[in-house]
Amino acid sequence: MEFKNNKKTIKAWAMFDWANSAYNLVITSTIFPAYFTIITTTEEFGDKVVFFGRSFTNTALSNYALAVAYLLMALSLPIFSAIADYRGNKMAFMKFFTYMGGIACAGLFFFKLETLEFSVICFALAAMGYVGGVTFNNSYLPEIATIEEQDRVSAKGYSYGYIGSVLLQIISFVFVLKPEWFGITDPSLPARLSFLLVGIWWISFAQIPFRKLPLASPNNKKLNRKLIRSGFQEFEKVWQHLKEMRVLKRFLTAFFFYSMGVQTIMLVAAGFGEKVLNLGTTKLIATVLVIQLVAILGAQAMSYLANKIGNLLVLAIVLVIWIFLCISAYYVERELEFYILAAIVGFVMGGVQSLSRSTYSKFLPEDTPDTASFFSFYDVTEKIAIVIGLICFGYIEEFTGNMRNSALSMSGFFIIGLVLLITIVNVKTPDNNKAIE
Repeated sequence: MEFKNNKKTIKAWAMFDWANSAYNLVITSTIFPAYFTIITTTEEFGDKVVFFGRSFTNTALSNYALAVAYLLMALSLPIFSAIADYRGNKMAFMKFFTYMGGIACAGLFFFKLETLEFSVICFALAAMGYVGGVTFNNSYLPEIATIEEQDRVSAKGYSYGYIGSVLLQIISFVFVLKPEWFGITDPSLPARLSFLLVGIWWISFAQIPFRKLPLASPNNKKLNRKLIRSGFQEFEKVWQHLKEMRVLKRFLTAFFFYSMGVQTIMLVAAGFGEKVLNLGTTKLIATVLVIQLVAILGAQAMSYLANKIGNLLVLAIVLVIWIFLCISAYYVERELEFYILAAIVGFVMGGVQSLSRSTYSKFLPEDTPDTASFFSFYDVTEKIAIVIGLICFGYIEEFTGNMRNSALSMSGFFIIGLVLLITIVNVKTPDNNKAIE
C-alpha cells in the first residue's frame, strides 16, 4: 500500500493530534493550572506549598515539575529514537508513551492538597507521555506526505488537535459550570473528573493511528549493545548531518530560542490569568476555548501564507507579534486586554508550531530511514528550550515576586530567534536541502 499522500493514512495520523491535544488543553492550559493554583493557595500559607519537605511558590513548583519532565525526555529521546530506527518499532514507543500519559492523567483524579507529591509526579509523567508520543508521531510526517504536501498535512494535524481538544473541553466545561446536573457536591470533583476524561479520551482515540499508520522498517545499521552510548551516537550522526546543512542548522538555532518563549507562554498562560488577574476557572476555560478555535484559523492561515511568501518570512513576522505580546502582557490590567492578547496568542500559536514542524521536515534528507532520530533531535532541541524557559519563568517570579517580570523576560528569547531568522529569511521556500545549500 502506498502511504504517501494517502488520505486515510493522513487522517489517521492527524487523529493522534486529536487524541493527545486534550491533554495539552485541559492539563497544561485550562482546568489543571487553575485548579492547581486554587487548591494550593491557602489562608495560612498563601501561595507557598511544601513539596517533599521544601517550600515553593505554587506556580513555580508546577513550572519546575514540567522542566524536570522535559529534561528527562530530552536526555532519553536520543536513546529511544535510536532503538526505534534500528528495530523499526517506533509505533511501540508511541503506544508506550500514550498509555503512560493517559494513565498519569487519570491518576490526577486523586489530586487534592494532601496528595500533592503524588499528583505532581502524575503531572510530570503525563507531560513525559505527551512529549514522547508527539516525537514519534512527528517522525511519520515525511513518510506519509511528500515535501509539497507537508505544510498542509502538518496544519491538518494541528487543526484536528484543536477541534478534538475543544470538544473534550466543552464536555469538561459542563461538569465545571453545572455540577448540580450530575448531583456533584464536592467542589473539587468536576475538575478531577476532567482529568480522568482526558486520560480516557487520549488512549481511546489514539487507537485509530495505532491501527492505520505504517510500520517502520529497520535501518539495518549496527546498534551498540550499550543502548545509552548507541542512542547518543545516533544523535551525534544527526548533528554531523546538520553541520553540513548550514541554513537548517541556523534555523534550528533560531527555533531553539523562540521555542523558549512560545512553549513557556503556552504552558503558563492560564496560571498567569488566574494569579495576576484572578479570572477564575470559568473565564479561563472560555478564554482558552476561543484561543483553540482561533488557533485553527492561525494554522491554516500560516500554511497559506507560507505557500505565498515562504516559511521563514512568515515565521519572522509571527515572532514580531510574539515580542509585542510579551511586552503587552507586562502592562495588562483589565480582563478585556487579557482576552485580546489571548486571541492574538491563539492565532500565532497554531501557526508557529505547525510551520516550524513542516519547515524542519522539508529540510530533511529525502527518503531517510532515520526519521525518528532526526525528529528526536528536533524535539530534544524544543524540550531543552522549554526546560530553560520554564526555569527562567519560575525563577524570575520567585526572585521578583511578580509574574509580569517573567512574561516580559520571554521577549528576549523571541528577539534572538528573530535576529537569527532574518539572516536566512531570503530563502523563501526551503523545498529541499539542495535548494538551500
